[in-house]
Amino acid sequence: MIEPQTSSEKALSEKSLPEAALSEIDAGVAGLAVSLRGVTKVYDSGVLALGPLDLEVRRGEFVSLLGPSGCGKSTALRLIAGLNAPTSGTVGVSNRAGETRAGRSIGFVFQEPTLMPWASVRENVRLPLKLAHVALAEGSARVGEALTQVGLAEFAEAFPRQLSGGMKMRVSLARALVTDPDILLMDEPFAALDEITRFRLNNDLLSLWRNLRKTVVFVTHSVFESVYLSQRVIVMTPRPGRIKAEFRIDAAEPRDEDFRTSADYAGYCRMVSNALAPWQSGQPGS
Repeated sequence: MIEPQTSSEKALSEKSLPEAALSEIDAGVAGLAVSLRGVTKVYDSGVLALGPLDLEVRRGEFVSLLGPSGCGKSTALRLIAGLNAPTSGTVGVSNRAGETRAGRSIGFVFQEPTLMPWASVRENVRLPLKLAHVALAEGSARVGEALTQVGLAEFAEAFPRQLSGGMKMRVSLARALVTDPDILLMDEPFAALDEITRFRLNNDLLSLWRNLRKTVVFVTHSVFESVYLSQRVIVMTPRPGRIKAEFRIDAAEPRDEDFRTSADYAGYCRMVSNALAPWQSGQPGS
């Protein structure tokens, strides 16, 4: 279940997408969760924002998309979620056994928590289940489980104004998890947080990923965050976004503060930073 949307997002998601734009991947085929093939996106203004982009994400994998601002990272997430349609190419999303609607098992965490200020934490997390007409008893159990997973069980009756920025983002994450999605899309969820809170949420997210084995596609501007979290880091070019480089982070699990201060971590960060160097120094990308 996608998080509550703005009016423009809702309108986009309700549009009938071209048949070739969003397809289904049999959950057993090649172990893929997401497949983008020859995907481009041209906006009404004529701006070519993305592509051609070819990307595969395996089930249970944690992949980060990293690149300069405006390179199409968030656009790629929205295409996977079905919020936008590609101009060309195909976006494939694995379906659960017995389900026929593509993209059904996706949770989305946006850059802002987008919480309803008049509703408690519990009711904010319950919203996707109410929209899906899940029975109250079942919904209450699932909300309780999701809040426990993100460490907010004791704040179920609090209101957003009573929460810190990190706690609000935990509520947003719980709302995405409450529908038990197979695929979790995260669009720079920790970018606005202080470093200490961000590090803690990085650790908590990795713990959730290990325990729940979700497929995660994570957008970030931080080299350090991408290397710490990911099994694979995808570096994208400036607009139109394409894949410039790919790095597999072969680090022992579970990752912890020892990894964050290790020579291996520093080496991976150096390699990823070098891939971004042309744009960080103002040189034209290729």
